[in-house]
Amino acid sequence: MATNFQGKVAFVTGGSRGIGAAVVQRLADGGATVAFTYKGSKAAAEDLVARIQASGGRALALLADASDAAALTQAVNDAAQQFGKIDILVNNAGVFTLGSVADLALEDFDRMLDVNVRAVFVASKAALAHMGEGGRIINIGSTNAQRIPFAGGATYAMSKAALVGLVKGMARDVGPRGITVNNVQPGPTNTDMNPAEGDFAASMHDQMALKYHARPEDIAAMVAYVAGEEASFVTGASLTIDGGYSA
Repeated sequence: MATNFQGKVAFVTGGSRGIGAAVVQRLADGGATVAFTYKGSKAAAEDLVARIQASGGRALALLADASDAAALTQAVNDAAQQFGKIDILVNNAGVFTLGSVADLALEDFDRMLDVNVRAVFVASKAALAHMGEGGRIINIGSTNAQRIPFAGGATYAMSKAALVGLVKGMARDVGPRGITVNNVQPGPTNTDMNPAEGDFAASMHDQMALKYHARPEDIAAMVAYVAGEEASFVTGASLTIDGGYSA
């Protein structure tokens, strides 16, 4: 395991399950102190904290809905107050509702924008108040920002494509402070939202160069690279890890 996060403090949104939990674990395994938010998975969040602490690490789970700007900002500030700073922010929280533009409810549209886009801005703004030179902001985007080969995903794809533009501009905003900003864009990944044995898995695999889902740990490995010192010259980038889904 990488051990280059000693002395670093990381904050991960939506960190109790799936890709988020894998990111929390990977950063903690590398020596980082990790705070993360959860919404409806209290037991999973507590279990993750317990595992990290049992291995000698430090972790903090904070209840906060990513769509609630005040709660999310407070969570970031609470973590920074307890641990002294924020070195790494991973904007992982995300939602997906399938539906055509003609049929999708406005509430579902708003929810996707609130969590997938607005929360990234809110958490980044809050974390930057506690982040010094060498800081990292990493968003979990999606390969669907580049390719959406099925009906019903227009709004989700739009929300993830918005992050591509956001990181380009943010990278220029905070580059003079020595902070990098990047997207990691997963393809099909074995999570509760998109299980490897799900109804749509085979059709996804048909469109991939590698005919299987990624593990959450595969995505976490890419996040760890971008968060590390070796990626200090990578900024404003959207790095796709999708098994050739968009090839």
